[in-house]
Parts: sequence; structure tokens; C-alpha cells
Amino acid sequence: MAITVNLRYTGKKGAAQAFAREMISSGTVEKIRAEKGNLRYEYYLPFGEAADNENDTILLIDSWENRQAIDLHHATPMMKTIAELREKYDLHMTIERFVSDDIIPEQDKRFIRK
Repeated sequence: MAITVNLRYTGKKGAAQAFAREMISSGTVEKIRAEKGNLRYEYYLPFGEAADNENDTILLIDSWENRQAIDLHHATPMMKTIAELREKYDLHMTIERFVSDDIIPEQDKRFIRK
């Protein structure tokens, strides 16, 4: 049962994107993606009404095989790096957590284009 977490990082204009760029350029994202149990670690930018002229938001979709994989990730030195970068860019967060059942109901399958 996979666990997916949507983290929205928000700060002053340019801060969230700078945070994500530094996470990538420092090699931290690559290390997280290589961790046992990591299924996904990707950043996305909002657009349209979700974009704000004064603030900057970036969405991180972070997915793990199970709770144990998340706990192991949280015990790594990378969490200190992430916390330091959040402070550096003065980012605030919201979080949503989802547990996957990996079952697509038949009535929903007709809306999926393959």
C-alpha cells in the first residue's frame, strides 16, 4: 500500500522555485529518489488562478512504498538539508497524505485514455 504525500511549499516570489532548484542541483533529490522504497519525488508548478503574483508555490509529490520507507527517509541526514533549505528560503508548508488502494473501479476506467 503506497503512501503519497503532496507538499506545497509557499514563500515570497521566487523562493519556492529557488528551493526546488537547489534541492535538485545539490544532488539531494537524486539521493532521495535512490532511497529504498521511494516511488516518486517530483516538483510541479501551479498555473492559472493557482499562481500568485506576490507569493511562490511549488508542489512536491512524494511517494513511498510504505510507512517504514518514509520513517527510514525521515531518519536520513537529508532531512536536515531539507529543513535548512526551507529556513533559508523562508518557506511554509501544507500537506495532504494519500494511501493508494491501487484499484481503479470499472466505472472510472472508461474515463482513462491509454
